[in-house]
Amino acid sequence: MSVVRLIIEYDGTQYVGWQRQPNGVSVQQVVEEALEKVCGSAPVLYSSGRTDAGVHARGMVAHFVTDRLLPMRAYREGVNRLLPCDIVVRDAAEVPDDFHARYSATGKWYRYTICPGPVRSPLVGRYCWHVRNSLDLARMRQAAALFIGRHDFSAFRATGCSARTTVREIFSVDVTEADALIHVDVRGGGFLRNMIRIMVGTLVEVGRGMRVPQEISDMLIDCRRAQAGVTAPPQGLCLMEVFYE
Repeated sequence: MSVVRLIIEYDGTQYVGWQRQPNGVSVQQVVEEALEKVCGSAPVLYSSGRTDAGVHARGMVAHFVTDRLLPMRAYREGVNRLLPCDIVVRDAAEVPDDFHARYSATGKWYRYTICPGPVRSPLVGRYCWHVRNSLDLARMRQAAALFIGRHDFSAFRATGCSARTTVREIFSVDVTEADALIHVDVRGGGFLRNMIRIMVGTLVEVGRGMRVPQEISDMLIDCRRAQAGVTAPPQGLCLMEVFYE
């Protein structure tokens, strides 16, 4: 038996998310169906995590087990010929038998993109949150720094999140501006459901002057969802990279 690791990039606009769902087409379903045509069997993809409907990825990692190993170009070029234009396998590699896309991961990097200003942009609208107000980046950076470290993120998880523990470690949160867009880059060991989108929604409220940066510390202590800000829309979020030893 051999283990093959794939790095997959996709535009999540048209999908119900990464994971197979009964109510629509998922990215996992589309990639598995293409793999089946190449492999002659139906491999199951195990991913580094899940992305919600409308969320994108540059570096989703997934693996599958096969008893008939093909040249790696078959899993990349061969599969890519069968995939729609909004999904692509960026890389394929054979990895050690003990590799697991989820359990071997040591961290992830997500980027959330905001387009501030009175006029929306049709060219980037599928990949950002259009915020009409101007945003105070200095205040947002002060607030973002308070997320760093190991905290209970109960106030920053969606209703229905089934995680066994709400404690997560954030390595860094960077708020930068480039080409009239604001990027919030979050790196951490793991995340709760909608955690980054709620963090960004709260940072935007700080940037608008609706909150003071120090409120982040209170939210992390109080652990009440009602204390945190709105959930930012999904299209601004992108999984950039998954880290491994």
